[in-house]
Amino acid sequence: MSGFVGVVVSDPWLQTQFTQVELRSLKSKFLSVKKESGHLAVGELPSVMAKIKALNEMLTEDEISTMLGESHPDKSQDVDFEAFLRAYLNLQAQAAARLGGARNSSAFLKSTTTTLLHTISESEKASYVAHINSYLGEDPFLKKYLPMDPATNDLFNITKDGVLLCKLINVAVPGTIDERAINTKRILNPWERNENHTLCLNSAKAIGCTVVNIGTQDLVEGRPHLVLGLISQIIKIQLLADLNLKKMPQLVELVDDSKDVEELMSLAPERMLLKWMNFHLKKAGYKKSINNFSSDVKDGEAYAYLLNVLAPEHCSPATLEAKDPTERAKLVLEHAEKIDCKRYLTPKDINEGSPNLNLAFVAHIFHHRNGLSTECKKISLTEMMPDEIQVSREERAFRLWINSLGIDTYVNNLFDDVRNGWVLLEVLDKISPGSVHWKQASKPPIKMPFRKVENCNQVVRIGKDLKFSLVNVAGNDIVQGNKKLILAYLWQLMRFNILQLLKNLRYHSQGKEMTDVDILNWANNKVKDSGRASQMESFKDKSLSNGIFFLELLSSVEQRVVNWKVVTKGETEEEKRLNATYIISVARKLGCSVFLLPEDIMEVNQKMILTLTASIMYWSLQQQPSKESEPTTEQAATEKPASNRDGGL
Repeated sequence: MSGFVGVVVSDPWLQTQFTQVELRSLKSKFLSVKKESGHLAVGELPSVMAKIKALNEMLTEDEISTMLGESHPDKSQDVDFEAFLRAYLNLQAQAAARLGGARNSSAFLKSTTTTLLHTISESEKASYVAHINSYLGEDPFLKKYLPMDPATNDLFNITKDGVLLCKLINVAVPGTIDERAINTKRILNPWERNENHTLCLNSAKAIGCTVVNIGTQDLVEGRPHLVLGLISQIIKIQLLADLNLKKMPQLVELVDDSKDVEELMSLAPERMLLKWMNFHLKKAGYKKSINNFSSDVKDGEAYAYLLNVLAPEHCSPATLEAKDPTERAKLVLEHAEKIDCKRYLTPKDINEGSPNLNLAFVAHIFHHRNGLSTECKKISLTEMMPDEIQVSREERAFRLWINSLGIDTYVNNLFDDVRNGWVLLEVLDKISPGSVHWKQASKPPIKMPFRKVENCNQVVRIGKDLKFSLVNVAGNDIVQGNKKLILAYLWQLMRFNILQLLKNLRYHSQGKEMTDVDILNWANNKVKDSGRASQMESFKDKSLSNGIFFLELLSSVEQRVVNWKVVTKGETEEEKRLNATYIISVARKLGCSVFLLPEDIMEVNQKMILTLTASIMYWSLQQQPSKESEPTTEQAATEKPASNRDGGL
């Protein structure tokens, strides 16, 4: 729910030696130790450094102590954060040099903690530049900077203000970002630039990107491997957007009967693309099965057969007969060019098995020549699917929220992916550390059904320990894919996470529980204190549908974030939609991680309204914890005397 605030150090060189994720992790370690005694001395460094994974795999505490003693003889000397970072760098460099793992003292360090020696694929960079030039070349704001030259660092320089990345997200999933919320002045100050990157990262999460290892400072600095990694995910989402039955019912042709339709729906887009490719390869007489977009396609044979069946009018016998993989790859791309599908890769990319570019190539072919029929008999199978199978807004919100947590498993289809219990255990361990007994859990793939039940029984048991309402709910209900119960469990899980974050931030672990009413009162008091009259009776108050209350709430926590010139009165459905879209983008721009849709505000979806309000509250409390800790007049009148209170809203 928090924003992506960068950790900045005064020494520019030192800043370049770490990613933002590493800086945040190291600063957290530094502060946790310093908090215990009020300061950190050189003599305490060995025990602290020995607990850092990157060091304890190479050095013992005694070895660390000896190394530090040489460069820091005064053990009583206080260590600030930058000195802590330099000591860390020095230890890594010495360890690398001693182990012979690098040509010089800093090579090992740079390969693991910085972008300086992170290798980037020039082919991928060139393909992404071509993609951006094609889709955003006529954008009113960006056309001054496009087309970019892939041979230069234009891509990394232009992305530093965040505008291009925000607009690329809207190309991938139209309407994700309200462009009225993007700062598009010719010259942006650091605050405005940071807002754009915060909006970008929160919006990227909202379309399914994994951004747990990227911070706004990384984008400001234009770190190549992180920028390319993010762009790769955005483009992949764009290219695979139509690979589902809802948007392309013709895909039912890939299965034999309606019994397989639900299984088809559960496939991740990438697996769907592979299934489509194998479907046509089988028709073409290709004997092998393609299971990935790297080693299985690097000889070019599969492409030769695929294009032969999809575009036979341009087929050349020489492509199928070619013995040399390089020559075959060239002929494949010549064939693809005739149907305008050469984009994204070169013969070298095919032969080297570049997974990202090969996937993009196949997806591009799918969009141009999917080779599927439009027979009514086949498509009618989708009409037999019950409504609840269609992806609901709640399913979408919970799926994206789970993926934003940074757990190991990526969720593609919520109802299918949680049935073995493993994903839910990962989420529980993330938001309630130590609650999961991993020795009693089974990791996928799980062949024995009772192991899935055991996992889900533990999920239910932990839920009950966390005071969830789980009357008559058993692990087998999750295994059986009971959608209503799964959604109910996940809502309680998300709500628990929200309230715990607020409680820990708000009351500094003094034990006071946070409630929905606290969030409601905080929001009303915030708006009232800003001099505005809007109030909400509850999280299902129908007056919220026009969006005005939330815009006033956002303005009350950060006055400059709302541009009132673009706000409508919210009287018609279209005006309500404009406000709702703007609210979501402004909240993300501020630093709130939210997964609701404009319809959730317009229809006043109680659960999503609560998460939106709580996310704004969480951001606000992070900015001014001391000011926010004062109790309100209303609470003072209803609670115990001040001397007996832990604190209030």
